[in-house]
Amino acid sequence: MARPADPIETPSARPTPAALAAAVGARVPDLIGPGLRVLFCGINPSLYSAVVGHHFARPGNRFWPTLHRAGFTDRLLRPSEERELLARGIGITNVCSNASASADTLTPDDYASGSARLRRKLQRYRPRAIAFLGLGAYRIAAREPKAAVGLQPAPFAGVAAWALPNPSGLNAHYQLDDLVECYRALAQAVLSP
Repeated sequence: MARPADPIETPSARPTPAALAAAVGARVPDLIGPGLRVLFCGINPSLYSAVVGHHFARPGNRFWPTLHRAGFTDRLLRPSEERELLARGIGITNVCSNASASADTLTPDDYASGSARLRRKLQRYRPRAIAFLGLGAYRIAAREPKAAVGLQPAPFAGVAAWALPNPSGLNAHYQLDDLVECYRALAQAVLSP
C-alpha cells in the first residue's frame, strides 16, 4: 500500500501524476476521538488527499468553505488545519478507507466491509451524530435505498444519522449556497448544548 507523502502546506504545490498514481489504496488517518458532536463521513479519500495526508484536500472540494459558512468553524480552515476540528467536537472518517481516483471504483464488497468498520468506530467513540457526505454512500452503507437528504428516521449503529450532499466540486446538483443550507441544519442540531 502506498504511503502518503509529507503534507503539502502551500496551495501552489500540487502532487505530481506519479505521486497520485502511487496513492491508489493509501489511507488518510481518521480524525476521531471520544465525545464528538458530529463525525463527518466521506465516501473514501481522493488520491490528492492521500498524497497530502489531509481530508477533503483536493482543490475544488467545498467541504471547508461549507463548514465555515454553515457555522461549524469561526474561520475558513485549510485542510492542513483539520486537527483544529477535534477541539470543536468535530471528526472526519470515511466509509471506505482506501483512496481511489473515483468513488465509482468502489465495489459492493468495499461498502459492506467499510460499513462494518464504520459501525465498530461508532460503537467505540459514540459521537452525538454521524453525517454521511454523499446521499448515495449513505443509501448503500445503511441499506436505505430511498433515503433523502437530512436527518434520517433511524439511527446508524445507534447514532443519529444525517445524509448530506457530497461537497465535491464534481457534485453539480448542489451549489455552495445549497450545501451550506443543508449543513447548517446539522450545525443547528449538533452544536447547540
